Amino acid sequence: MKVLFVCTGNICRSPLAEGVLRSKYIELAIDAHIDSCGFEAYHFGDRPDHRAQKVARTNGIDISNHSARRFIVEDFDRFDKIFVMDSYHYQAVMSIARNDQDREKIDFVRNAVYPGRNLPVRDPYYDDFYAFEEVFEQLDEACEKIAEIAVTFNKS
Repeated sequence: MKVLFVCTGNICRSPLAEGVLRSKYIELAIDAHIDSCGFEAYHFGDRPDHRAQKVARTNGIDISNHSARRFIVEDFDRFDKIFVMDSYHYQAVMSIARNDQDREKIDFVRNAVYPGRNLPVRDPYYDDFYAFEEVFEQLDEACEKIAEIAVTFNKS
C-alpha cells in the first residue's frame, strides 16, 4: 500500500508521519512506498523543523534527509492512500481531485484509529517542543493502525 501524508508546509506533521510509518513498515518487513508533502510551497526544499527532527530522533527515527515538496495532481496516480492532517488539507486535496477514484483515496490520518471522526492533528509549528511530542503520539497511534491495514493489503 503506497501512502502519502499531507500537511501545510511539509516540515512538521507529514514528515513525522512518513518517518513513523516507514519505521513500522521496516519492523513488519513491508516493502512499500511512503512519502509526504505539503499543500503550500512555503518550505519547498527545506528539511523538517528542528523540533520535528528532535522528537523523531528521540523515538529512534531519522527524518533529517527529508526535503519538503508540494502536493501535485499526479500524486493521485502514485499513491493508494492520501492521509491529511486536518480539514484545511482535506478540502485542499479534495478540491483538485479529478474524479471519485481520487476522492476515495483521501482520508484524515486519525480516522485510522477513530473512523469517521475526522479528528485533526494540530499544527505544532507555533508551539513548543511539547506540541511536537503530542503530534508524534497521535501519528504513532494512527500509523500503527495503518501498518496493520497494510499487512492485510499486502496479503491480498
